[in-house]
Amino acid sequence: MTKSDYFTNVVEASDYIRSNISEIPDVCLVLGSGLGPLTDRVETISEIPYEKIPHFPKTTVAGHDGKLLIARLSGRLTFIMKGRFHFYEGYSTQEATFYVRVMAYLGVKTLVMTNAAGGINQNMKPSELMVITDHIGLFCDSPLRGENLDEFGPRFPDQTKVYDKDLIDKLKEAASELSIPLHQGVYAYTRGPQYETPAEIRALTALGADAVGMSTVAEAIASSHSGMKTLAVSCITNYAAGITGQPLSHAEVMENANASSKNSIALMERFFSKI
Repeated sequence: MTKSDYFTNVVEASDYIRSNISEIPDVCLVLGSGLGPLTDRVETISEIPYEKIPHFPKTTVAGHDGKLLIARLSGRLTFIMKGRFHFYEGYSTQEATFYVRVMAYLGVKTLVMTNAAGGINQNMKPSELMVITDHIGLFCDSPLRGENLDEFGPRFPDQTKVYDKDLIDKLKEAASELSIPLHQGVYAYTRGPQYETPAEIRALTALGADAVGMSTVAEAIASSHSGMKTLAVSCITNYAAGITGQPLSHAEVMENANASSKNSIALMERFFSKI
């Protein structure tokens, strides 16, 4: 696909969304595993299945519903993505971050992402939360590869401050008010869908990673390139490979994601009341 085709698709998807809603939010929340129940606590104004949005990918992962909501969360008008897209599903990083470009084109200024991650730093326990302060994306195919989308950002964007400090501070403040443990750390991306080997986890430990997962980084790159403020929160759903000696499973991931759901939802509600 050429740059002009990709940008045309972004415009068409954006126009469809705009034609189906009366007001455009300036913030987008992406729900990772375990946060689906949050949508039962918001005031939903509109709901658009991904399959109806031109050129939108389809979700194939359990726990990712595939709907775009326009809702009020703690009084704040918000796009809510119920489900995201991953490289391991067969999508390119350009396809997986297509929604980020659409949000940016619609005028969204803030992207808030949540995800499930394996814990490398053993100070973090399964079902606890970590705000991402930086990432290691060495294994991530850049969503900026190919001809630059000048409509969004420069050819060589700086990555010194991908995750917005003011948003991180507001999240920490919200966690403190609710007495919810909130760790800070570096998130490492791997392509998946297989979990990492113990040797890979030892390598990531040496590189300074605190958690590891299969999403978020490509989206954060596209978001920062588009000039949006970015925040990302990981639910630590398991210890990474080799730490406990036990095999990893998606069932464990979902169990701990669901266990953290109450804290995750409360934290997002309090955070959105501050932004």
